[in-house]
Amino acid sequence: MHGYGGRLLFVDLTRNVCRVEPLDPATARALLGGNGLAARLLYDHVPAGIDPFDPANAVVFAVGPVTDTTVPGNSRACVASKSPLTGLFFDSTFGGRFPATLKRTGFDAVLITGRAPVPSYVCVTEAGADVKPAQAWWGASTRDTVNALVAVEGADADAIAIGPAGEHRVRFAALAHYWKNREGVAGRGGIAAVLGSKNVKAVVVRGARKTSVADAAALKALLEETREPLKTGTKALTEFGTSFLVGPINALGALGSYNLREETFAHARAVGGEEMKAHYHDRDTTCLKCPVACGKQYAITEGEFAGRKAKMPEYETIFALGPMLGIDNPEALILANDLCDLLGMDTISMGVTLAFVAEAIERGWLKPTDVGVPFGWGDWRGMLRLVEMTARREGFGDRLAEGAWRLAESVHPEGTNLVYAVKRLELPAHSARALKGLSIGYATATRGGSHHDTRPTPQYAPTFDRRGTQDKPEFAVRSQHFTAVGDSLTICRFTSERGFGLFVGEPYARMVRAITGWDVTTDGLERVGERIINLERPFNVRGAVGSASDTQSQKVIS
Repeated sequence: MHGYGGRLLFVDLTRNVCRVEPLDPATARALLGGNGLAARLLYDHVPAGIDPFDPANAVVFAVGPVTDTTVPGNSRACVASKSPLTGLFFDSTFGGRFPATLKRTGFDAVLITGRAPVPSYVCVTEAGADVKPAQAWWGASTRDTVNALVAVEGADADAIAIGPAGEHRVRFAALAHYWKNREGVAGRGGIAAVLGSKNVKAVVVRGARKTSVADAAALKALLEETREPLKTGTKALTEFGTSFLVGPINALGALGSYNLREETFAHARAVGGEEMKAHYHDRDTTCLKCPVACGKQYAITEGEFAGRKAKMPEYETIFALGPMLGIDNPEALILANDLCDLLGMDTISMGVTLAFVAEAIERGWLKPTDVGVPFGWGDWRGMLRLVEMTARREGFGDRLAEGAWRLAESVHPEGTNLVYAVKRLELPAHSARALKGLSIGYATATRGGSHHDTRPTPQYAPTFDRRGTQDKPEFAVRSQHFTAVGDSLTICRFTSERGFGLFVGEPYARMVRAITGWDVTTDGLERVGERIINLERPFNVRGAVGSASDTQSQKVIS
């Protein structure tokens, strides 16, 4: 099959065996790959009703037909599992070089089940998988682990690792991949904690297979047509990264602050992309073969933290660890973001959980002695300390590690009313109040409150009616189908939206036809997106989470 390796790899950690199965062409055509293929594999192989930390739960790494082609933003992979944070289907995507290298193993998906008897890493090559000891790196940071394993396996290998948070089963633990100082983080849903429960410290991939394309000339023609809109549409991302969003979204009254009591932040400029670039920009970074270079490396050159270098905090991170906590210290955000990446934690869940804590302290629901360290609105030093405590479940960090919803349930009978979350997933920086289409999308999404299911991007257009409710259900449906298709192709959201369109349309059908040779229509792709959503929902319903949970956060409603 053009665009595919044509093989699936199943790894059983308990029995230390693996097997290879062919990818059914009908399955590929029905679900594309990535998100869709992962949903199918989890539905088929994860027993209903099990705890996410049960060895029978699975973690799937998957790529799609676009991965490792010439399409901009092609080096993207999906990792999926039953989430320990929400108990639902969950997939998270990431970039760097790992996705392309996974594709080069010839496996379109790798499914990992069971539990290794000792800390281990899974090394996937064209021949299959080996489970190797990793005791030497248990307790190490994500970056140190990745660098060490690449040194062991060779420069042509790539690795993605969990940190101490995943080892301690923090319910929003994240995985991180490093390549040429470009970080690819699968941040949301706590999938790293599932790997930690399986005693898996990292997954390493190494391969050299090439991805064939059915019609290279047709693909080249499409990419030439989309080159200019892609360049124009990603100009701000190239210059500032996602941090450029802070200013305009704050101006719209859609940047939540102080645990969403307000929708603007008076000191937004101090933590926005323009000021960050002026004071801290060191150099640009990019995923493999991507022209956008939305990644930025920052350097602090003076003051208390002079000499520190770290990845730029993304817009979502700035929101969650900045305005939501009343923090306007940009260096604190740089340090907190780096700390979360190294320890392996989702910055959105971390920040929104701490925002609940700050408000609970203010209301007297929590005492300073409960928290154990000084903390409150604007206290960035307390924030940094609590991040560290959470990753290792130290003191109050053990309760923070459960996520905002479970923590709130334990704090006060009305605690969950203060939590900015849907289906136990903490909400991101695109306001559920200000963007009515996204509000419906958050409520109905299979993963819970994720801006990668229903997209905010179309709603920021000047002509879009953000406040009205007319046609918003239809918008949410179309947007969810679009993201399911994009994450199954798999392709970066930034390059797809700016270059090929905000919804499933003819450019995407042309892309699939050129790569696979299939006679695919726009409507056919729309049905693929619908089919994938209709796989994820029964996965959740099988776990007793049905349409009654399709509600908005009380924090938004009140």
